[in-house]
Amino acid sequence: MSWLQFSIQTDKLHVEGIEQALEAAGALSVTATDAADQALLEPGPGETPLWDQVILTGLFSADNDQTALLKQISTATGIDTGRIRIEEIQDQEWTRTWMDHFEPMSFGQRLWVCPHAYTPPDQNAVNLRLDPGLAFGTGTHPTTSLCLTWLDSQDLQGSEVLDYGCGSGILAIAALLLGARTAWAVDNDEQALIASRDNASNNQVSKQLKTVFPDALPAIQADVCVANILAGPLCALAERLAQSVRTGGEIVLSGILQEQADEVRACYQPWFAMDNSINKEGWVLLHGTRRAAPVA
Repeated sequence: MSWLQFSIQTDKLHVEGIEQALEAAGALSVTATDAADQALLEPGPGETPLWDQVILTGLFSADNDQTALLKQISTATGIDTGRIRIEEIQDQEWTRTWMDHFEPMSFGQRLWVCPHAYTPPDQNAVNLRLDPGLAFGTGTHPTTSLCLTWLDSQDLQGSEVLDYGCGSGILAIAALLLGARTAWAVDNDEQALIASRDNASNNQVSKQLKTVFPDALPAIQADVCVANILAGPLCALAERLAQSVRTGGEIVLSGILQEQADEVRACYQPWFAMDNSINKEGWVLLHGTRRAAPVA
């Protein structure tokens, strides 16, 4: 079976309108990709970040009248037909394109993240099965990689873990597969919670994963809190996250650029004894241990 792929380059201010036009025209899926090789931060809870320049691609059945569909999309978006790229692709080409971008990845000594289309390279490893979806977090971004590698290095057996700003739930699920007893996946975005539950089911850890919006998070005392969001939200959340970690418990913070590390560390030092940072490709992971009492 073949498909028609309509691609439009635009700026992030016009993404929503064009996406709606493609969907109204009958697109089976609409995807957004970077048009200018721009680095994109991991999102904070409830955020949907976009590149400044975006390529929106709508996938349609090849049964459509290509000329009529082009005219419909051009009229609905106000974009000249010459700026709309059309390709005909086959099923096997679509699958191969997807596979080229998402392959099994290893983190630390034990953990692999492996799409369902692949057989895990190491059957004896801790294999987290995850496909790319609507929610962010597949392990490809340096901040996610830093967190996964840190989790792999820990003895999480029987622990309670808080994943704040969970995205796809990848960190919470990894913690469970590595031995955690319970994991809380917290996010403002309902799609993130849905994705986290689906991914937990695919990894047979649904019973141990609890998904909640931030305002519904109960008063827990987690052994480990992982927050892979952004520097600004991390600073704003410092006291709240501290209250959710037991004395002697650990906090892991990422989504932080190297030049932001000192500011974030200072926000958490009243409640945590902060270690040296771990750096990767200009991004930073900060780790701290919960103090018995805050210090000035």
